[in-house]
Amino acid sequence: MNDSATRSPGDYRLVGGAGEHARAAGLVNARWYQCAVPRATMKELMRREDGRAIRDTLLWYALILGSGGLAFLSWGTAWALPAFLLYGTLYCSPADSRWHEAGHGTAFKTRWMNDWLYRVASFQLLRRPTVWRWSHARHHTDTLIVGRDPEIAAPVPTNWLALGLNLCAVWHAKGELPKLLNNACGRLGEDEKSFIPETEWPRVIREARVIVAVHAAAIVAAIASASWLPVLFVGLPSLYGAWLYLYFGLTQHAGLPENVLDHRRNCRTVYMNPVFRFLYWNMNYHVEHHMFPMVPFHALPRLHEVVKDDTPPPYASTLAAYAEILPALVRQTRDPNYHVVRPLPQHA
Repeated sequence: MNDSATRSPGDYRLVGGAGEHARAAGLVNARWYQCAVPRATMKELMRREDGRAIRDTLLWYALILGSGGLAFLSWGTAWALPAFLLYGTLYCSPADSRWHEAGHGTAFKTRWMNDWLYRVASFQLLRRPTVWRWSHARHHTDTLIVGRDPEIAAPVPTNWLALGLNLCAVWHAKGELPKLLNNACGRLGEDEKSFIPETEWPRVIREARVIVAVHAAAIVAAIASASWLPVLFVGLPSLYGAWLYLYFGLTQHAGLPENVLDHRRNCRTVYMNPVFRFLYWNMNYHVEHHMFPMVPFHALPRLHEVVKDDTPPPYASTLAAYAEILPALVRQTRDPNYHVVRPLPQHA
């Protein structure tokens, strides 16, 4: 089902937008298609553990610290630019998938580990933890449902300025910083109130004040030391290091149909090399993740093997995915009703 032809393009507001039309069309909190997976197999796939996530998290932060050391030593030389780009990329971009998995509570078996990683990764991404936890819950409940999903990364018609600025997360910061400051002043916006339970509002305010305080401390340290170094290590990496998670993230849904109830149609699974899979924590298996969000990151490749005969063929690489995404975004610039049609298995 797709009602894009009957709505105004760009009407993505959560309050006063197309949400009520989606509700009337039966698209809100609806039942989505799921591939058949034997109960015993699913139980095994959903088994959580601490070991792999601990190993990957320690390695990731070791890479951040190592690249940070190189960046510090390179300060004042021509090597500073690539060194800080490496540091910022490792600081910010893999945080997106860690934030994502820990937010689902599936990265670790131990709850406090998930909570710790989720909050730290949220800070690294300039995201407010409680706000984005509920935002992402809505994203999974109403994936790409216009007027309901707060996390549609490539709305139609295509906003090339927003996509270009988000190579350094500038468009994200433009929207997030005023909301962060508003929360820190003790207020929530109407859109936030539409998906965050009222019992969580005090937590949102407390978190915003902590985030603002940490960033303010980094700015004060930069001014006091007459050096950019404090904010190059804390704060600005959330911007200049965001390019890789945008590159990964657009493969998830960009150019695919809105207002459908089948993740095989509005999500992509893209094969990636081992380095990308480590940085992205297997979120490239995105059809599988959306269909069964409680399966941990390390089990997604096995889940893919179980359901692949009932899903569209995966893309051979990120370049193969972008060979479809970019022309689709160009066409959606002038035709908001256009979307990519993924081939479903003949028996579907």
